[in-house]
Amino acid sequence: MATEQNNISDAIGVIAQSADTVFILLGAIMVLAMHAGFAFLEVGTVRHKNQVNALVKILTDFAFSAIAYFVIGYQIAYGSHFFVSAETLGADNGYQLVKFFFLLTFAAAIPAIVSGGIAERGSFRPFLFASAMIVAFVYPLFEGIIWNGNYGFQTWLENQFGAQFHDFAGSVVVHAMGGWLALVAIYLLGARRGRKPGIAFAPSNIPFLALGSWVLIVGWFGFNVMSAQTLDGISGLVAVNSLMAMVGGTVVALVVGKNDPGFIHNGPLAGLVAVCAGSDLMHPVGAFVVGGVAGGLFVWVYTKLQRSNKIDDVLGVWPLHGLCGVWGGIAAGIFGQQALGGLGGVSIRSQLVGSVAGVVVALVGGLIVYGIVNKVASLRLSQEDEFIGADLAVHKIGSTNSDK
Repeated sequence: MATEQNNISDAIGVIAQSADTVFILLGAIMVLAMHAGFAFLEVGTVRHKNQVNALVKILTDFAFSAIAYFVIGYQIAYGSHFFVSAETLGADNGYQLVKFFFLLTFAAAIPAIVSGGIAERGSFRPFLFASAMIVAFVYPLFEGIIWNGNYGFQTWLENQFGAQFHDFAGSVVVHAMGGWLALVAIYLLGARRGRKPGIAFAPSNIPFLALGSWVLIVGWFGFNVMSAQTLDGISGLVAVNSLMAMVGGTVVALVVGKNDPGFIHNGPLAGLVAVCAGSDLMHPVGAFVVGGVAGGLFVWVYTKLQRSNKIDDVLGVWPLHGLCGVWGGIAAGIFGQQALGGLGGVSIRSQLVGSVAGVVVALVGGLIVYGIVNKVASLRLSQEDEFIGADLAVHKIGSTNSDK
């Protein structure tokens, strides 16, 4: 009888482990699909002469990020590596391998975010190398500090303020890091030639821009919900909070952006960026407010940037990911409080300190990596290559062909 019960227990354990593996695998696939969203959002925003380059950058950045994270980054963040036998790696239905795949898709979002900011004048190969360095060293340093408790930072926050820094799905760890890293690169590059403050280059293809936005929106439910990483941790609260933040961002961007389609399709993304950190804590009404503030913040700051001589952020990745990501980290400490309908267990002071720490790591890491790469090989296209466009200059082909 005891043997039979043990067999049943073992079978249940295998099924549970298999279910967790499938669950996180589906999340990895959904976030992988988001990279198509990054690609088409950029394709629809840049001018025709840079559309091929936008597509190529996202795919090649992902490939180089995968190598960098597999060989170096994952070990820095979590202290484990994959240079063991396949038999060892395949234990527990290969759950640890699939977890790596899922977290890789987050890490690779960093270069995808940067890509939108440096579009149309960033040099292809130097930025490809810089992206690998960011994913190998800079991003996993902060990822490990927050999500794996490295270096005692989270313990210190808990001792000082009563709670650790809470970032359930990466408002700061992923999005703010990507946005502030992008700001460094954008500043070093300077503005596109021919760009006049207050006169923006019009998006080349609104349908592609909208397609990119929709792919990101759908994939984001894998980004947020599957951040639980196990089936027993799944929460409908995360899903509905993500939904309400997306809606809030859309509505406010519609109103504040005065029906502009670019703002309308970036508004939901701003809301989703902001809700990542506290999506497992907030009340849906709080999530709606958080998303709405993010949508308004994006429109306001991006509009201001159009008048800047130095900060030429093509897709607005610094306000979208950098600022809205920081807002999301802070908002988790506000709307996660029980007094505002949240589940509690968060400290506004910890959220402030943790968010600032993410910005500091991104700025310092970005200055080091982009500064060194720029010394070795210029981060900027030559004047001639920028004039003819990266498609012909780098890839020797345009995005469309009208030959008959």
